[in-house]
Amino acid sequence: MTTIYDVAQAAGVSISTVSHVLNGTRFVSEATKARVLQAVEQLGYRPSSLARALVRQVTHTVGLIVPDNVNPFFAEVARGIEDCGLAAGYSVILCNSDRSLSKEEIYLDMLISKRVDGLVYMTVQTRGEMLQPLKDHNIHAVVFDREYEGFDALLLDNLGGGYDAARHLLSLGHRRIACITGPDGPTRSQDRVTGYQRALEEAGIVPDPELVVAGDWTFESGRRAARHLLHLDDPPTAIFACNDAMAVGVLSYLCSRGIRVPEELSVMGYDNIALSAYTCPPLTTMATPIREVGQCLCELLLGRIAGQLPPEPQRVVIRSELLVRGSTGPARA
Repeated sequence: MTTIYDVAQAAGVSISTVSHVLNGTRFVSEATKARVLQAVEQLGYRPSSLARALVRQVTHTVGLIVPDNVNPFFAEVARGIEDCGLAAGYSVILCNSDRSLSKEEIYLDMLISKRVDGLVYMTVQTRGEMLQPLKDHNIHAVVFDREYEGFDALLLDNLGGGYDAARHLLSLGHRRIACITGPDGPTRSQDRVTGYQRALEEAGIVPDPELVVAGDWTFESGRRAARHLLHLDDPPTAIFACNDAMAVGVLSYLCSRGIRVPEELSVMGYDNIALSAYTCPPLTTMATPIREVGQCLCELLLGRIAGQLPPEPQRVVIRSELLVRGSTGPARA
């Protein structure tokens, strides 16, 4: 592997002169610069990014921790972050926590040791104190759909989204509306459920705990929840799943049972992942601008790294919009 020493010897200059030419840190005559660049080209020399990072204290890398990179929502957000980062000259290190606190801690230590310039944190488990090492090492972070003191955050209006989803089904005459929740406790999932319950109460309907079933954001948990709901003594006429993956699982189960959607049962999801447009029928959903979420997360982080944001933590809220497709219709008689 060609080193800076080889370039210096071939050009007949010192190592520091080669460094000044490549980094533009000091004036070097045109003749000397030409000899150095010619030697670089002939030898195929590539400067060590690690060495540059050690000198400049900038690696042009950012970390990204997601709960589940198989989940289409997180995969699409990650793509938005990667595209934005690449356009700005940053590489993205993707870490999948599997919703495990121990894995999150391992990845945090690894990213700190690699001296990333910043971190996008998309997590469901982290305690605020776990992020303190980032501050100790002057590593900036942006948190998705959570708020931790001292960190920038991008939030989804989950309460408003759950409310709008239930209002859509109520407008179609549904009164027995089930909700499949996620496993995330008092934040993302619960806010959507709270919005759903608020819409029912405004319509004079007492929320039935029997119609609220916990899933885990996966396709299979949607199938399990649908099976449970349809075996109730008084089954629902509509199912609102708190993400599209679970809604797709519901559609799969209904298809296997020969239940027509939306004629016999309406189904709606949340997020508008790419797959939701290609189900049969296409899925009505609360559409989140997923790629834009990724881009906004990345821009917030890069702005913080560049010192372009105000000193106080920034808080950006994005609301999802109702996207009506073929999986919802009037309640059956």
